Amino acid sequence: MANLHFHYGTMSSSKSAKLIINAYNFQQNKTKTEIIKPAFDSRFAEEKIKSRIGIECQAKNLKDLSNYMPEKDTKVILIDEVQFFSPSDIDKLVYIADNMGIIIMCYGLMVDSNENIFPSSRRLIEVGAKLHRLESNCQIQGCMNLATHHLRFDSAGQVIRAGEQFALGDSNFKSVCRKHFYEYYYKNQKQR
Repeated sequence: MANLHFHYGTMSSSKSAKLIINAYNFQQNKTKTEIIKPAFDSRFAEEKIKSRIGIECQAKNLKDLSNYMPEKDTKVILIDEVQFFSPSDIDKLVYIADNMGIIIMCYGLMVDSNENIFPSSRRLIEVGAKLHRLESNCQIQGCMNLATHHLRFDSAGQVIRAGEQFALGDSNFKSVCRKHFYEYYYKNQKQR
């Protein structure tokens, strides 16, 4: 069985919910599990992961993984919002997975709202993590296509096309299909 996994999808594809459910199932089976989230993710309580559907669990809040080592007898590590960690943090996870035999399951976004892959997501692909795509539908009313992209909006409802790659929030993002991404992102601009 692969010991390094990357569960990725757009916002609202139940990534955090699946992590919480997996944590519950491992704990029910008495499997020692550690749950980690990046300190950058300050949307909820500092040491909690919360899903939009209302379920939550405790988590270690870490700025980075440079000094992290799993506790004795840990069998599984679950990591939420992995895109907010660095490529060197991913290399640390590879070391742990390969040398300690611990199953590591990362959950996060593959690309940002400008179609740029997150550095840590790229690193997970480069090191051969087993990829698991979590699917959801486009959030444009009436569209049933697969959501593959994110649109970020300002307070006036205009698409944001530049700025920081790392941004938190729910209300200013929409997960959309490729067709609607290009329609909204390039609206009033010369098409790609």
